[in-house]
Amino acid sequence: MESRPLRYFVAVAEELNFARAAERLGISPPPLSRAIRQLETEMGVTLFERNTHSVALTPAGTVLLAEARIALDALQAAGRRAQRAAAPEPKLVLAVKADGDAGLLEPILARFASEPAAVPVAVRLCGWQEQPRLLRRGEADAALVHEPFDRTGLDTETLAAEPRVAALAAAHPLAARDRLTLADLGLRPGDVHRYLDEIRGEGRDLAQLLTLVGLGDVVPLLPASVAARYPRPGVVYRPVPDAPPSVLVIAWPQQSRSTATAALVRAAASVAEEVRDRQAG
Repeated sequence: MESRPLRYFVAVAEELNFARAAERLGISPPPLSRAIRQLETEMGVTLFERNTHSVALTPAGTVLLAEARIALDALQAAGRRAQRAAAPEPKLVLAVKADGDAGLLEPILARFASEPAAVPVAVRLCGWQEQPRLLRRGEADAALVHEPFDRTGLDTETLAAEPRVAALAAAHPLAARDRLTLADLGLRPGDVHRYLDEIRGEGRDLAQLLTLVGLGDVVPLLPASVAARYPRPGVVYRPVPDAPPSVLVIAWPQQSRSTATAALVRAAASVAEEVRDRQAG
């Protein structure tokens, strides 16, 4: 199957309107409609239910949409990785949330630099949970990312599992306690990741988030290492022992055959193991 019919299909599936999809693709509606009919004929399935008023995906279309997105991303990713490999000075792109490395980024890069397969590393700072998309699109070769996330097409190695702390304004009533529970924050264990997505998914970096904490606007749950690395006047950190841990992994595309990426993963795992040993000792 060629990529063009898949691109046409995805456009229609996302717009659920042939005219808008055709405009998005820069073609007219009739050839787009013919291309979709031909794709359905080749596959022997109906992808869309059409009438004069609406377009809807069939169950087969829903399945194909998910798979087609993955396939098209993989094609784009292959091209981007090939372009980087052919560059006069090949480099490895590591995607990281600016405040999401658990203090491991610099030692990982230092360890990697001593590897025989090492190449220059370009650190790409990104938004909350943006890393998996960058990996699948070939815009990054590896990423430091917190669980949970969509692992489709990715391999991972766990680097750290930290207890969580609540960040509170110093004047907050709960700040007088030595430790808190999820119930104190009106949460259950199954609510934590959704709660974090709501707070962090609005494009806030840690500095912005802690400013809001100091103003009493939010009470986020953060990895325990944040308390030591980011002390801030007017903000206190309290352990929340019953919160699920904050798990940091290094992720990379399953289809990667890059010796440099493999060396980076080894360096990250080695540094993380040494940190765990020191903490255990």
